[in-house]
Amino acid sequence: MLDVAIVGLGRWGQNHVNSVQGVSARVRFTRAVVNNPDKSREFAAKHALRLSTDYAELLSDPSIRMVVLATPNSLHTAQIIAAAQAGKPVLCEKPLALTRANAARAVRACEGAGVPLGVGQDKRFWPSMQELKRVVDSGVLGEVLHVEGHFSNENSSKKLHYGWRESPGESPGGSITATGIHVLDAFINLVGPLRRVSAQHILRRPPPESLDTLAITFEFNNHVSGVLCGVRATPLFWRVHVFGNQGSAEAVGPNELIMRMSGGQIERRTFEPIEALRANLEAFADAIEGRAAYPILTAQMINTIAGIEAIVKSMESGEPVTLPR
Repeated sequence: MLDVAIVGLGRWGQNHVNSVQGVSARVRFTRAVVNNPDKSREFAAKHALRLSTDYAELLSDPSIRMVVLATPNSLHTAQIIAAAQAGKPVLCEKPLALTRANAARAVRACEGAGVPLGVGQDKRFWPSMQELKRVVDSGVLGEVLHVEGHFSNENSSKKLHYGWRESPGESPGGSITATGIHVLDAFINLVGPLRRVSAQHILRRPPPESLDTLAITFEFNNHVSGVLCGVRATPLFWRVHVFGNQGSAEAVGPNELIMRMSGGQIERRTFEPIEALRANLEAFADAIEGRAAYPILTAQMINTIAGIEAIVKSMESGEPVTLPR
């Protein structure tokens, strides 16, 4: 059992704690760092968390085997580097950083210190996405030609994004930084590194009650094409669809995969739900203890952030953006 500290106890930090506390045999949260302890005392007492406001002091605690960051996006790079310098494995909520340069700095710091780095791309662990990855890697779809993805999550009507989450400096690119990044990460995991993006963001109503749409096209290094769309105001919907010259496979939501093969019948596969946040934390714990490699590669982490940076630039300029090699 690894003792873990959470930095930030907002909605998502609490979700991390709730996902494992009392149910995981691999990790448990024992400490939390927050700006305002009074707001978090009830939650901390319920989950036996020792509260403090001092991140540096936390990093000097020898009992802490893993640090989880659920803090504003602009703080991630410095906090990751500080954890690495203290010898602490660190799992950072997405986005890992806001620029490719800072993502690379964070990765170098962890590699230089010899500590694992994780990222909160928890939808990688959905059963539908695990099966989609297995199908694509098997080669049964033939030559992969195209990938499509869509996300909607009704955040504007539920008012889940507020404060720093609606700040352009913290969450640039409309909903791509907060939610669309999961689809982008899926594309890179399934297809490979990005080469070029072209993005359109239509804003009908500004934050905090955003009414907007995203439409982004991609070219990957291997000349696969892609399209990603997002509508914040529409009820929850997720799909990632990979097309090959022998068939296609489509993940719909967390627990369903649809196969369409040349000359065959449509096949629907359904899976038992899992707690994806817990799966990510436990996979990172396995990496810390040397049981298994962490499935999200650091090169993929950097390429995802490079893609976000290019998407934001394309939105601002109205022109395609080619990623640096």
